[in-house]
Amino acid sequence: MGTDTVRAGSADEAADRRREQRGWYFYDWACSVYSTSVLTVFLGPYLTSVAKNAADPDGYVHPLGVPVRAGSFFAYSVSLSVIVAVLVMPLVGAAADRSGRKKPLLAAAAYTGAAATTGMFLLGGDRYLLGGVLLVVANAAAAVGTMLYNSYLPQIAPPEERDAVSSKGWAFGYAAGALVLVANLVLYTGHDSFGLSESAAVRICLASAGLWWGAFALIPLRRLRDRRSLDEGPKEATAPGFRQLAVTVRGMRRHPLTLAFLLAYLVYNDGIQTVISQASIYGSEELGLGQSTLIAAVLLVQVLAVAGALALGRIARVYGAKRTILGSLVAWAVVLGAGYFLPAGAPVWFFVLASGIGLVLGGSQALSRSLFSHLVPPGKEAEYFSAYEMSDRGMSWLGPLLFGITYQVTGSYRDAIISLVAFFVIGFALLARVPVRRAISDAGNPVPERI
Repeated sequence: MGTDTVRAGSADEAADRRREQRGWYFYDWACSVYSTSVLTVFLGPYLTSVAKNAADPDGYVHPLGVPVRAGSFFAYSVSLSVIVAVLVMPLVGAAADRSGRKKPLLAAAAYTGAAATTGMFLLGGDRYLLGGVLLVVANAAAAVGTMLYNSYLPQIAPPEERDAVSSKGWAFGYAAGALVLVANLVLYTGHDSFGLSESAAVRICLASAGLWWGAFALIPLRRLRDRRSLDEGPKEATAPGFRQLAVTVRGMRRHPLTLAFLLAYLVYNDGIQTVISQASIYGSEELGLGQSTLIAAVLLVQVLAVAGALALGRIARVYGAKRTILGSLVAWAVVLGAGYFLPAGAPVWFFVLASGIGLVLGGSQALSRSLFSHLVPPGKEAEYFSAYEMSDRGMSWLGPLLFGITYQVTGSYRDAIISLVAFFVIGFALLARVPVRRAISDAGNPVPERI
């Protein structure tokens, strides 16, 4: 009877874990539509056109009196959003770990971001400043929400399941992005038949991402559980902004190999996120492609990213997550190099480029998340993932800043896109030097058989 009771308890525990994992997947389903429809497809070209409407005869806008080339305004806004996120994420992460109450914080982040995104319906004319403010709020909220969401991974999946669970989460997100992009494509291309102007169709697509985010965030908020903090170390008072970040980094210095992996990730993922956020600008401004072509290309990326995330997850079972990530970084550099030579006005070659991005995008991100989860000391999940998230989901600042400055100096988006190869080369070199098995052991976690 005792054995039967243990088995029944184990079965119930496994069922509860599976239910919580399924709920966890749905936050990616909810939030990824913002990343895809807003950040990747519509907002960059649309906000750039709004800024150009407000520009002076020399092509500059003047937010707070600072001269900014209208074509760089979107990239600078993305960079500003990460500064806000850097101030907020360490504070929220430390509070989540100390209290064990992540769900209320996740709800606040999700609905702040959803409200700001829905408010993008009000953009139009020359309201570029409103667009910049809404972008900064939505991006910062998305960063905080995703940081809290990611920090659940070590708690809901044992080590041997994390690559698969993380990959499924990314696949859910890309599937949602593809589904909503199909609806966006129908609305945008047929806006005349719906009695809408092109601008109105874009604003509806932007706002619908916020409504989707808010609606489906209810599922993980119902299924995820708060847990008592496992951190029994000294409790430092939560400090604001950069001071709390300094506290987090000082704590991470006790785990230098974890910090070494994080540095590599921050570099190469900065490149990934900049490609995601700036690809539509490159396609529209440099290659002269229409919005419908860009939507179709991103839809192709979404569909292939689902397959890519699952496929690279399976490859990682054979070769390990680290080797698989390194291979994906080589592929990223090759894709960007090819993108530099794309001929203008040739959508077929842009689709080929999008296919290459899609096949490596989901897997490189999913495996990075699962690998990092092994390197986090128990009880420090949210605090460590706050540092991790600083370069995730288009919140990175150095890549967009480099992209914007390169364009401002050269006037060429081709030069701007090729400059991003440096992130993948440097990231590869840094990651190759990290002994991940020893890093996992030093963090106090069990070392998987294949990593």
